[in-house]
Amino acid sequence: MPLRVLFIGGTGQISLPCVFEAVAAGHAVTVLNRGASDGSLPFSVTRMTGNFDDDASYAAAAAGHYDVVCQFLVFEPQQAARDIDLFAGKTAQYIFISSASAYRKPVVDVPITEAVPLDNPFWLYSRRKAACERVLMEQDRLPVTIVRPSHTIRTKFPMAMGEGDAALSRMLRGLPVIVPGDGKALWTLTRAEDFAPPFVRLFGAAGSLGEAFHLTSDHAYSWDAIYSAVGRAIGVTPELVHVPTDNLVRFHSDWEGFLKGDKAYTVLFDNTKIKSVVGAFSCERDLDVLMREPHAHWLARGGSAASRPSAALDALFDRIIGLQARVAPPA
Repeated sequence: MPLRVLFIGGTGQISLPCVFEAVAAGHAVTVLNRGASDGSLPFSVTRMTGNFDDDASYAAAAAGHYDVVCQFLVFEPQQAARDIDLFAGKTAQYIFISSASAYRKPVVDVPITEAVPLDNPFWLYSRRKAACERVLMEQDRLPVTIVRPSHTIRTKFPMAMGEGDAALSRMLRGLPVIVPGDGKALWTLTRAEDFAPPFVRLFGAAGSLGEAFHLTSDHAYSWDAIYSAVGRAIGVTPELVHVPTDNLVRFHSDWEGFLKGDKAYTVLFDNTKIKSVVGAFSCERDLDVLMREPHAHWLARGGSAASRPSAALDALFDRIIGLQARVAPPA
């Protein structure tokens, strides 16, 4: 049955493929955002412009009734509380995009189920998402469904520490790049286009209200394999240097959230709960196929010309790699 669906966001890493999937499913889709990147939206989408950071502008733009509201822009508990006031009585389902990074760290339960507590002392982002969940789940005015993506890729190559173009630049210049730990921890990657179909099947689904679900691929890869696949995508064989996570965080405290709060552990997810509601779904397994869309976006940004060196990161990497070589010389 076609539904009236509001996406708040709608042009981001995960949300844009979900908008396309919702349109393909026959729903009447409205997208509310600042209007800065609406050119990529399907023609049939109704566009609404509002400033999410301004209460009056946001309330005016979001006025109306929808069967489903998909909230991709809430990161603070006070924003979640505002949405309760704004949408209570005006929607049959409010879907909040949380994060699987909010699960307990260090990881002690594999595979991870939704029964794992939300307890991440290392990453403020994750704690704020968990706080938003509490605000939403401890009220009864707004019917809520929570979705927890993990590492979902579309426009960016997957990296362990947020190095992005700086790491790509090092690969292209033949310089070594750092892989945390021993490179063997398994990490789950999910394409946004594979995330979208089961996400849209949550709309109005029986058994979805008042529940939290993670939504990920069933496949995982070592960080060595991921960095090697990134290298293949851009046409190089990267030199990988393994450095213990604790040492990396000592050198650069900003990496604590990325690593100890998320990517330093083997992370596998049990998707039984969401499959029990939306049915079976499949995700791409081949790492080289997973890299195709990030590679296409990289080329669209200029490819190697866009992957400019970072003097600060180069110096930090070189220092860490040099010290690592002293304590663990290459074989």
